[in-house]
Amino acid sequence: MLPYTESLVIIPTYNEVANIDKMIETLFSLYPDISLLIVDDSSPDGTAQAVRESADRYPGHLFLLERKSKQGIGTAYTDGFKWALSRDYNYIFEMDCDFSHDPQDVARLLESACGADLAIGSRYKDGVRIINWSFKRLFLSYFACLYTRIVTGIPLADTTGGFKCFTRKALESLNLDNIVSNGYIFQLELNYKIWAKGMRIVEVPIVFHERRKGKSKMNNEIIVEALFKVIQLRFKRMMGILHNDP
Repeated sequence: MLPYTESLVIIPTYNEVANIDKMIETLFSLYPDISLLIVDDSSPDGTAQAVRESADRYPGHLFLLERKSKQGIGTAYTDGFKWALSRDYNYIFEMDCDFSHDPQDVARLLESACGADLAIGSRYKDGVRIINWSFKRLFLSYFACLYTRIVTGIPLADTTGGFKCFTRKALESLNLDNIVSNGYIFQLELNYKIWAKGMRIVEVPIVFHERRKGKSKMNNEIIVEALFKVIQLRFKRMMGILHNDP
């Protein structure tokens, strides 16, 4: 029996009203005992209101953390992690709202996390597993993973994927106030710091689908951040200050 009552799924949202109701319904239909935290950055499309309207159907399981402005995916997750660690959850997920991550894979990640410190839903483990991406976007993503592996030495096929299950132990080992990345390279930073502490990371092959509705949050600023932050992380480890307090 998997520990769903000890598990929290964190989903950051910005203008996801087209997906949020279906995601909430799907997750709780599959896992009635799991908890779900939506971290919304004041979406102008009414995402937070949709969550509030669903809350009465899932008392004690569906929660909303509203932030005053759009602050980025990295800070959304760190705020969510702090919220989770102030409570009794032992398994904490990252997951997208747009169904690019299959909710049915939550069980597979949780099962793997029970024997590790971090389980990653991997798009590149045992081959490329991405559906409906353009060649340009696939090339950029694959190159980014290759680049981060070369620079940091981390032995993961997918270094930047955002579908994960952390144990409480893994998150408590991190200084969440000392995260230097906020875009998608935030995912690599967490992986890298956990791996550098000697913790066990496992990759679970998943199929990644392009979002069904809404717009991707990827932009040139995120790509530029990734190029420089990877080098910064490697340098900090070489200098022995990767885990230092700010």
